[in-house]
Amino acid sequence: MSWWWSGAVGAARKSLDQENVPLSYPSVALVVGITGIVGNSLAEILPLPDTPGGPWKVYGVARRPRPACDANHPVEYIQCDISNPKETESRLSGLKDVTHLFYVTWASGSSEADNCEINSKMFGNLLNCVIPNAPKLKHICLTTGKKHYFGSFHSFGLAAHDPPFTEDLPRLDALNFYYNLEDILFENRPGVIFGFSPHSMMNIICTLCVYASICKHEGEVLRFPGTKEAWSSYYEASDADLIAEQEIWAAVDPKAKNEAFNCSNGDVFKWKHFWKVLAEQFEVECGELEDGERLTFVELMKDKGSVWDEIVKQNNLVPTKLEDLGAWWLADHAFGIEYPLDSMNKSKEHGFLGFRKSKSSFVRWIEKLKLCKIVH
Repeated sequence: MSWWWSGAVGAARKSLDQENVPLSYPSVALVVGITGIVGNSLAEILPLPDTPGGPWKVYGVARRPRPACDANHPVEYIQCDISNPKETESRLSGLKDVTHLFYVTWASGSSEADNCEINSKMFGNLLNCVIPNAPKLKHICLTTGKKHYFGSFHSFGLAAHDPPFTEDLPRLDALNFYYNLEDILFENRPGVIFGFSPHSMMNIICTLCVYASICKHEGEVLRFPGTKEAWSSYYEASDADLIAEQEIWAAVDPKAKNEAFNCSNGDVFKWKHFWKVLAEQFEVECGELEDGERLTFVELMKDKGSVWDEIVKQNNLVPTKLEDLGAWWLADHAFGIEYPLDSMNKSKEHGFLGFRKSKSSFVRWIEKLKLCKIVH
């Protein structure tokens, strides 16, 4: 089945012919975190007529109201806060036809102990509701990430494995909410995700685009808020569509059953090169790595809320607030390290041959943010 993913999914994106959609579906997906980066890609790919395992019916769950930018996805949208067990039971227990659950969400606490408690509760509430009420359920996909190998944001690097990372590496001796969730299920492990979502806490593309938009508006150079290691070292990314494709493959291919898989694009890049690409996309002067004390996104953007309000108004963008779009803490983390690489060999050995060219992925998601009037 992996051959289907070897081409560009963009060529297959076409409007569904509603007359040919059957009244019953062999596969029914419940995507929890539908407005996030991976959730958004699953919402687009699953309903396509040639998606493996389909035709798919899709339920999408998120805590927020449905955003206008994904209103056209053929998804039955359910607003639900899964940290609330009563609300979860009330709104999701009736989904008796679900066959596949894709869990692509998380919540952030003030410490890793908080993360373990909050995220375990959310996942437990969901499974306690869905499993007893969905007799046809046959697959659960849990998306975690590379912090499985190098530690949480609160303990980053203290006991990290030596890259490249492979799926058989043991757990680190540190708190990590991924491990709590992993005790129930195996998972998919992407790295820095290139994708589209105006609501994700982990959206590096949206964060960089907002920063570049502000630089353009103020006539400033696109300065690089990062370290020498981040500027010059090799990085790798995980395209959100590629993650969605791998998760769908794992859901329907017997060779992928009960396995954990890394997910990255299959190539490497340096931010010193992609910084020029970002500058070109927003028609601003490209900065270089600066000597002296490191710049940070948090410091550069701390008083820019009113500037962003001006940009939104002048360019008729979707009404947003700076704090809702810019994950400055995430960008400072990503641009403060020499990023460890992983291996996709296990995934290939099991039959998934999908890949992406990271530069094309980077540009495509920037263009989508512009097309959806999130940035200018």
